Amino acid sequence: MSAAAARRRPALLIDLGGVLVHDKLPTASAKWAARLDISERDFVTAVYAGNDTEVLVGRMSGAEWWSVVRQRLGLTEDQLAEVRSDLVAHPVWDRTLLDAVAALRGRAAVAFVSNAWPDARPNLGEALGTADVTVLSCEVGFAKPDPRIYTHTLDLLGVAAQDALFVDDMAPNVAAARALGMSAHQHTDRASTLDVLDAFAARLPASRTS
Repeated sequence: MSAAAARRRPALLIDLGGVLVHDKLPTASAKWAARLDISERDFVTAVYAGNDTEVLVGRMSGAEWWSVVRQRLGLTEDQLAEVRSDLVAHPVWDRTLLDAVAALRGRAAVAFVSNAWPDARPNLGEALGTADVTVLSCEVGFAKPDPRIYTHTLDLLGVAAQDALFVDDMAPNVAAARALGMSAHQHTDRASTLDVLDAFAARLPASRTS
């Protein structure tokens, strides 16, 4: 197969948190705002303010960032461990969506593309095997909507932007994908995303058996 033909391979690039993995933040922020007698906004700010340029792109380790969070919230070590567990341990996958993605393997390249903190990969477990590649912002040094994380993923898959579908729950990330020439869908609910994946699958060649 020529290099040009190989780059015509279709691909799905899909987000993890908020799409394939349940977002634990609303439940955790409500719990800890009540326990610490602060607003939910204050809790979210303490956990995430400034993370975009530090831990999210790998400039700080996860342990260093959690130390910052502990100081901001005035937590004990046990409380910090509980916050970490509430937010990042035991991810809950949307198995229906994950199965739909898995069904595309062999017919399209599949990549998980996620803004994530260091140590995220071990927590995600065996489900990462559903994708050909998993690109985490903390490992590559740039985060969505930085176009470099998209082009890096496309290069890993060996596909062109115009042959890729991107799915994410954040509007700026979707807009950045479209600006690069990808088709893109903003995830708001399982049903609409399944419809988009079904339409994508309908345009794919039959599964390769050899």
